[in-house]
Amino acid sequence: MQVLTRPPSGWPALVLNADFRPLSYYPLSVWPWQEAVKAVFQDRVDVIQSYDKVVRSPSVSFQLPSVVSLKSYVEQARSPAFTRFNVFLRDGFACQYCGARGELTFDHVVPRSRGGRTTWENIVAACAPCNLRKGGRTPREAHMQPMKAPLRPSMHRLQEAGRRFPPHYLHQSWMDYLYWDIELEA
Repeated sequence: MQVLTRPPSGWPALVLNADFRPLSYYPLSVWPWQEAVKAVFQDRVDVIQSYDKVVRSPSVSFQLPSVVSLKSYVEQARSPAFTRFNVFLRDGFACQYCGARGELTFDHVVPRSRGGRTTWENIVAACAPCNLRKGGRTPREAHMQPMKAPLRPSMHRLQEAGRRFPPHYLHQSWMDYLYWDIELEA
């Protein structure tokens, strides 16, 4: 076990709901180590896995938690918030007209000038060139149909979409709690 003389700046803790599923996949539900330690002392979480890192105070040594689970189940929102990020996540961070990835905007499928509203069912992710090319026209007029019909996703569907975009950092101790539906080794 590695002992630290000063508090670390890293080592986030994966936060699981009481059913041992992450609160969210994208962004992945993690807390800074300080929040995780505070929650342990407040008896709000159980430590499931720990890092081989220790922090010390004058009276106590504490192994940093890498995976914690909430003691009380947190009900998940039934429908996701309508945000730019969630629209991009629903659409796989790709332009719905040409499939390009990178810098995205959102496009009103039925333009606002034609009575189109800013709703899940009328907004798609679009790259700037496609958005400009479509302009204030309908998809039929512009000969540009979205690859997928824009629909309001369920929270479950949005979480599933988030699983396709793992964060840059995943600690080995988190793996058993992130991808429980993959085929197990025999």
